Amino acid sequence: MYYKTNTNEVSLDPSDWESLRKLGHRMVEDMVSYLQGLRDRPVWREIPDEVRKELDRPVPTAPEGAEKAYEDFLNYVQPYPQGNHHPRFWGWVNGTGMPLAALAEMLAATINSNVAGGEHSAVLVEEQVLKWLKGLLGFAQESSGLLVSGGSMANFVGLAVAVNAKAECDVAAEGLTEVPRKMVLYASNQTHSSVEKAVKLLGLGSNALRKIQVDDTFAVDIEALEEAIARDRAAGLHPFCIVGNAGTTNTGAFDNLDRLADVSQREGLWLHVDGAFGALAALSPTLKKLTSGMERADSLAFDLHKWMYLPYEVGGVLVRDSEAHRNTFAVSADYLSLTEGGIAGERAWFSEYGLQLSRGFRALKVWMTLKEHGVEKFGRVIEQNVDQARYLARLIEESPDLELLAPVTLNVVCFRFKGPIYCREDELNELNSDLLIKLQESGVAAPSHTVIGGKFALRVANTNHRTRKDDFLVMVRAVERLGRELVKTHPTVLCPPEKTASAWDNWKPPGGGAMGVKGLL
Repeated sequence: MYYKTNTNEVSLDPSDWESLRKLGHRMVEDMVSYLQGLRDRPVWREIPDEVRKELDRPVPTAPEGAEKAYEDFLNYVQPYPQGNHHPRFWGWVNGTGMPLAALAEMLAATINSNVAGGEHSAVLVEEQVLKWLKGLLGFAQESSGLLVSGGSMANFVGLAVAVNAKAECDVAAEGLTEVPRKMVLYASNQTHSSVEKAVKLLGLGSNALRKIQVDDTFAVDIEALEEAIARDRAAGLHPFCIVGNAGTTNTGAFDNLDRLADVSQREGLWLHVDGAFGALAALSPTLKKLTSGMERADSLAFDLHKWMYLPYEVGGVLVRDSEAHRNTFAVSADYLSLTEGGIAGERAWFSEYGLQLSRGFRALKVWMTLKEHGVEKFGRVIEQNVDQARYLARLIEESPDLELLAPVTLNVVCFRFKGPIYCREDELNELNSDLLIKLQESGVAAPSHTVIGGKFALRVANTNHRTRKDDFLVMVRAVERLGRELVKTHPTVLCPPEKTASAWDNWKPPGGGAMGVKGLL
């Protein structure tokens, strides 16, 4: 039997597929050219008022067309990115992205899979990627894992499992109001803010997080940790978890994870490791020793859009006790029940291991990129980033007017323009804050900032596969120049005679000849 087509029905597919094909080819060509020319553009540009106005227009009610949408992207969006794909972007801990991974995002969007679970290829790809990651990061294959949006969600998942596994009642059914003793957990005062956010959202309250002092390498003080656990036990509280750091955000410091694992085992506590970017040091044979003990964690959080350079967003969490992991998140529903065949086949669903039921195909870009480059190459690039950070540290130490503010453990370098020796700390903080803004606005380089021991620091986090050593020399010379200019604007800060322009211009970088500022900027 045949039915007459209703000509009033509407589709959102193009009426002219060939025009879309040509536009798509143009987009790919433009994308490749854009990435090829990154070094020729400023790292960051301020957004003009006219662009802000254009991006604040009301929603279109009538079609404007695909070509117009793309032209608006080229005019108003592409020229004003955050800049983290640029070779001289080192702010926060942002990855750079890779061309094939960008194309993989397009392919994933084309098949548009919901990777909640079931019998389809996207699920198998994520399972394979997780198997690879377990092997690379030292977890047994029977452990569970999940790809998530990033380190914040990975920390939330790991800590949620810790609460449910270590509570003295059935928290999933009864809630935290029924626990007989207040639950408390421990982390260094350098731990990422996402841990405290997770503690709040899990209903523990921020006061449940004990922030332990660190030593002079910014690693957690183990003795202080043990004393805090003993005090809380004596006070009738319930210590349940230690959070270890595999690369802190501020300085890249590693806690002694082996010793933390010993303490956790002795005290019966859950060990969660926040390895947002530092966990991936395990991919490097020369850096892997820093992660010793990470494989003993009960849960591990990490990001692949940081030190594996993938486009946002993709992070991961691994949990040693897969049953505890599933029990934390699984909720039964008739429409989610498994079947003996078909799409809802009898296999564990990813939606039972995290918050999301609707899950994008994050695994494809990971899968394709690992196939493109192989894991050994990622290890080499990670080593390269660390070597470059040490080179930057040498530049700073040999510069007449720059100062390192923290040990360079990994790929994070914290420093400042120190100015005249009699400059007050509050003036130096203000000067360096102004300097950072001017540096970013110049488009030359984009570090971010932090505070180390009350001192405002320019902070370079090198998770950039496009960076070359010369890029750091460009930044150092720019910082010196801007610092000297800013000193003149502070009436109480005067440059002593020995810090003259000629002295700066004759300074030689380690291992290189004299290079004037004009030749670099």
